[in-house]
Amino acid sequence: MGWTKRGRIFEPLGQARWIGTHAALPIVDATDDGYRVYFSSRDGHGRSQIGYGRLTLDDREACLDAISPEPVLRPGPLGAFDDAGVTPACLVHHAGNTHLYYTGWSRGASVPFYLQIGVAVSEQGKQYHRLSPAPLIDRSAVDPYLTASPWILVEGQLWRMWYVSGTGWENIEGEKRPNYHIRYAESRDGLVWTRTGVVCIDYAPGEYAFGRPCVIFDRDLARYRMWYSVRGDAYRLGYAESSDGIAWERRDHDAGLPLSPAGWDSEMVTYPVVFRHRGTLYMLYNGNGYGQTGIGMATLS
Repeated sequence: MGWTKRGRIFEPLGQARWIGTHAALPIVDATDDGYRVYFSSRDGHGRSQIGYGRLTLDDREACLDAISPEPVLRPGPLGAFDDAGVTPACLVHHAGNTHLYYTGWSRGASVPFYLQIGVAVSEQGKQYHRLSPAPLIDRSAVDPYLTASPWILVEGQLWRMWYVSGTGWENIEGEKRPNYHIRYAESRDGLVWTRTGVVCIDYAPGEYAFGRPCVIFDRDLARYRMWYSVRGDAYRLGYAESSDGIAWERRDHDAGLPLSPAGWDSEMVTYPVVFRHRGTLYMLYNGNGYGQTGIGMATLS
């Protein structure tokens, strides 16, 4: 498996008032007139907020334009679990509504930040409202350190989630560094989730963190396929396959999207999202600086 890079399709340069630094964690939503790409950008205080742009695709090039003039989801109120920022994770269309699952950020004292999963809903895909001021999936006995970055598939009456769960913090030469891997949860309504601590993707030697997973069910292969980013010295693309969505075989050697020799994605490849367009798999991803240099695109060879 090999991805062919098509170049950077968006660089954050103040295209709207909410665009400061970064264009991170893209997610793709098919609409009646094409594709909408949600992503987060940081303001002058480093707080992320979520907006979107229009993705135009043709056989030769792609671009992300028509940026929303305002974000669809801003940081929460002072003291809330997401008052320091919100970053997108996935979208689910269900019963006429669009569910935007996201990661809420708050600042810590003994550690730099806390992360919990939240959800907001829209009836027209424009402005979103939080279903609760509290996190959807908070810390618990199963996930005692942090929860973040859920990816959800709805299969009949079963909602399936792959998400990031923290396993602890380390003090590395004075820097507080979280460890987190990828776990699995289930629900019947997308709101109340059963977590039993099932680990899908765990650390290999030298690894300590995994970025947001993206999961599809490939009917041609009759297998689940997951793309994620894995961090040692810096984020790299990872890939895994599964017959049931629970037990996964890591096949990072098949990820097929290396660093570029120079330029905007020469130091980091992270936060992949995969979608199908006219029979071809496309990937959007971030490069250096956790999205600071923008969003790129690749197609599967």
